[in-house]
Amino acid sequence: MFAPRVFISMLGTLVVFAIATYFLTNSLWTTLIETAACAVLLQVGYFLGVLYLVWKEQKASDALSGEDKAPVSSQEDTKVGGLSAPNLKRSEPFKP
Repeated sequence: MFAPRVFISMLGTLVVFAIATYFLTNSLWTTLIETAACAVLLQVGYFLGVLYLVWKEQKASDALSGEDKAPVSSQEDTKVGGLSAPNLKRSEPFKP
């Protein structure tokens, strides 16, 4: 999820919601209260969506790290260029 796009979409949704609520109720106070409640619900939904994506990524990372813990044969070199071989099997991308 690209955050600026989400916030702009949320703002657009709130504007449309506020206009529709105002035309349905003809009350500025009701429109403001219901739009604020809608904004809170949208933020909670966004937070839960991000929380789910983080949980899903952590679960996938744990599954990959579980596969990497296979026993190393005694014939295999444990050092590669001064670095231990298990450190080279990380799932994170290389960032120089």
